[in-house]
Amino acid sequence: MTDEPRKPFLYLVVCAAGVAAGVGRLIAAAQERGWEVGVIATPVAMNGFFDTAEAEGRTGRPIRSAWRRPSDPRPFPAPDAVVVAPATFNTVNKWAAGLADTLAVGTLCEALGLGVPIAVLPCVAGALAAHPAYQESLTRLRALGVRFGDPYAGETEADGPRPEFTWERALDLLELPDGVR
Repeated sequence: MTDEPRKPFLYLVVCAAGVAAGVGRLIAAAQERGWEVGVIATPVAMNGFFDTAEAEGRTGRPIRSAWRRPSDPRPFPAPDAVVVAPATFNTVNKWAAGLADTLAVGTLCEALGLGVPIAVLPCVAGALAAHPAYQESLTRLRALGVRFGDPYAGETEADGPRPEFTWERALDLLELPDGVR
């Protein structure tokens, strides 16, 4: 009898942005790269921002959105890495401030404290991205080693189409050597 090595476990934190509907692409890409995936969603994201049944079917695990009771077993193993995609203005600011009022933000605060590699794909409108609190949050999280992809506002380009949200970029960020962002 041979034991297969454990696959690395990726926590995927999904926030409430319109592009969240495409999160299945990131789950599939992570699995193709050898990750096992568990989804943690903000409470608002659970309200129709992505297909929760599809995500559960792809991962084979329930989506987590609420705190478990202390007597309940842990539904996921400890993370080897965390991806936040799409990451919203609200989640980034609460995380940087240490306001762990949801399971999603509490998980991010804990992962940061444990030194778990974290990659973030922000999805924030231009006006919100210009807010000083958001800029300070990015600076703080980057200084703590969090890796950020290029900002995505989701606004239609001048020639018509909306730019593609680059889901796989989050996995690329995790693969960069330490110190490179």
